Amino acid sequence: MSDHAQNVRQMFTHIAPHYDRLNRMMTFGIDILLRRESVRRLNVQDGQLILDNGAGTGDLSFEILRQSPHSRVVACDFTPQMVLLGRKRDAEGQIQWVIADAMYLPFAAGVFDRAVCGYLLRNVSDVDVALSEFGRTLKPGGRMVSLDTTPPQDNWLKPFITFYLRVVIPRLGSWFAGDAAAYTYLPNSTEHFLSAEKLGERMQQAGFKASGWARRLMGTMAIHWGNKG
Repeated sequence: MSDHAQNVRQMFTHIAPHYDRLNRMMTFGIDILLRRESVRRLNVQDGQLILDNGAGTGDLSFEILRQSPHSRVVACDFTPQMVLLGRKRDAEGQIQWVIADAMYLPFAAGVFDRAVCGYLLRNVSDVDVALSEFGRTLKPGGRMVSLDTTPPQDNWLKPFITFYLRVVIPRLGSWFAGDAAAYTYLPNSTEHFLSAEKLGERMQQAGFKASGWARRLMGTMAIHWGNKG
């Protein structure tokens, strides 16, 4: 595991108990609506096998089951503490939980019908490798959806968004999670991540056809989708 991956795992281990609550606070609850849209764009069919990669505590996995109760979900995350919290939420044992790195998925080629990730790609050390793993584990024609933050656009909103990212979010992290450093990293990873346009290009280069994307939340979030060619 790379130094970057170890640092990210350590950070998420520390903030895991507060992660979901702070997501709601930082997005004013809009992250719930974004997950709903992301799952709708997956177009899940009954009985399909779905990978939630970088699942955290399983918000997207539970949303998949809410929209498609007869689907089968595998929730994969490389932070054991996140998986432990997710399992506690999964009282009925509807989800298969796996601890694994998104860069080295422990699944055979072509096993999943659909794959989704939320706030994963900006945290991996190599986006192209992660996208390649999505493609490897999807069946031909399988669909992938990514929900993630995206750098602020150059418009009149950018100064306000930048202030929120650089000042407000670290303070929220300090007050409610006792970890200003983690909630300084998360906004920084947003500002230095690929633009929505460039991530769309990377998905196409990784072999995802019929791809597209849409900005949300004043341009600070983006949902990308595509089908494995």
